[in-house]
Parts: sequence; structure tokens; C-alpha cells
Amino acid sequence: MQVMDRVLFRDSRAWVCSRAAGEVFEVAVGTGLNLPHYPAGMRVRGIDLSRAMVELARARALELGGDIEVRVGDAEHLDLPDGSVDSVVCTFSLCGIPDHRRALAEMVRVLRPGGLLLLADHVASTVAPVRAVQWLTDLASVRFMGEHFRRRPADLLPQLGLDIVEIERFAGGVVERLAARKPA
Repeated sequence: MQVMDRVLFRDSRAWVCSRAAGEVFEVAVGTGLNLPHYPAGMRVRGIDLSRAMVELARARALELGGDIEVRVGDAEHLDLPDGSVDSVVCTFSLCGIPDHRRALAEMVRVLRPGGLLLLADHVASTVAPVRAVQWLTDLASVRFMGEHFRRRPADLLPQLGLDIVEIERFAGGVVERLAARKPA
């Protein structure tokens, strides 16, 4: 993943984390690659479905210090009250969540009014030949690894009541990062 960060995803982790504010909840925290990118003094809570990844993220959190808590949890069924966090972060993970629509709805549910949803992921390219390769890749990757290369979360957010306030695409339109606000 660190190679992908350098080559394809660039500074997306820093971009997303620098926009987080207040009570932060990270969905699919993985091994905690985002943790060093949050501003100092920020309270961050995170979940991941994989117990092994959570253990690695906890170790990274201990090295960093600060107010960081990571635990096992399901992105499609967040165990948080409605409107309980100021920022929800999810990077390079919606592509592997079986029901990404359900996960996004859950993220919106736990956001406070005025809160930000911050996403970065690989998405369907803006370049037709690349999209064709992604389509072919999906034939095997979805079936054998649960990895989707052609999802586009930005298309779903208005239906969930969010206003996209910032969006960028690069690397042939394959990488998208965005900030979307829940109306106050």
C-alpha cells in the first residue's frame, strides 16, 4: 500500500486527514496508515473488520501517542449513535466493502449536522480505455478478492443528503478525493 501511496494516491491521506476536525471517526482504518496525518491533538476513533489489521493499527497508534482508539467493527453497521461525530474519514476502503452504499449511509447517519465526510479511493476512470481495463479487472477482482475498481462514491452522496464542497480527481481520473458536508 505504501508503494501505491507514493506512485498513484500521492498525498491523498494527508489531504483527507488535514480536513478532519472535531470528533473524528475513521471507517476501515486498516493498519493505521492515516494516523500520522491527523493534526496533533486530534481525537481519532477507528474501526476495521480485520482483527489483525486492528492490532497493527493499535501498535502504530501507540508509537504516535495521542488520543487514538482503534477497534474491530463493521462499516456497514456502525455501532455509534446518530449524529455523534464531526468528521468521518474513509480512505481506499470503499472499494472493498461489499455494500458500499450501506456503508456510506451509515457514515452519513453518524455525522453531526454540519459534519464532514472525507473520502479518497480509486474510482471509475475518466479515460475510456482505462475504464475498459477496470471493467475487465472487475470480472476477476470482485469475484475472488471483493475489490471493486469502478465504484464512484461521489455519485451517491447527493442522494444521501450531502453537499460536496471539495473534489479532486487525478491519475487519469482513477483517484478521487472529496469532502462532503451534512447540512446543518
